[in-house]
Amino acid sequence: MNNQQMEIKFPKGGIFLIVIVVIGIIFISKATITINGGERGVLYETLGDGIVTDRPALDEGFQFILPWNRVQRFNVRQQEFFDQMKVLSSNGLDIQLDATIWYQPLQEKLGNLHKEKGVNYLETIVRPALRSATREVVGRYTPEEIYSSKRAIIQKEIFEETKLILDSQYVQINQVLVRDVTLPQTIRDAIERKLRQEQEALEYEFRLIKAKKEAEKQIIEAEGKAKSNRILSASLTDKILQDKGIEATLKLSESPNSKVIVIGSGKSGMPIILGNQ
Repeated sequence: MNNQQMEIKFPKGGIFLIVIVVIGIIFISKATITINGGERGVLYETLGDGIVTDRPALDEGFQFILPWNRVQRFNVRQQEFFDQMKVLSSNGLDIQLDATIWYQPLQEKLGNLHKEKGVNYLETIVRPALRSATREVVGRYTPEEIYSSKRAIIQKEIFEETKLILDSQYVQINQVLVRDVTLPQTIRDAIERKLRQEQEALEYEFRLIKAKKEAEKQIIEAEGKAKSNRILSASLTDKILQDKGIEATLKLSESPNSKVIVIGSGKSGMPIILGNQ
């Protein structure tokens, strides 16, 4: 076919159908949203009152919304935040404290959280609350108490103080962990010297107590032996001593290694035994 043009004609109904399909695709893409696992969605009604706070957040999964509305996703799993802080002890010394906080937003209050605190609530309320509580708690203790025996108590108090601040902020605090406490080197050296001296003093005191108890034990044993000897001496008569002597003499005479000669008697009436040695 020379110099001929082919014309493709669409039926009027077909063009209308294509337009409807395109509009439908756009509508569906704007009217659906997928909430991932561990997330919830806060609805924003453009033609309504804005952020919805009087209805539950959208659950995870495939959700339908009006095309002109928007959804803000929130991670509702437990999350971790690590922070390094420089705080002052009760006597004004600088202390570096490393802490971790476990937190998560309250699902039933996600709308209020979004409306009042914003998406970046970690930086606007969680971190400031942790820092404020840490400064408040550490300021009650000396470096020595923080360094040695009070860390578990301090950790518990920081958790309680942080929770008190955030209970009305739509955020749940699960735990605060004090991971490390760093004091100036001179303070650490002084504390360690003091602890060593206290340990040595306790050890010396223990040795003194042990020696005292040992002496008391020896005194009691000596008194017991003396009392026993007094009782024994009082119970021994001349007759008993004589019988014991005769008994010992008979046993000695029966020994195969003994060569004895009995001559006369002693002053007590006991035989006199002469051996070959």
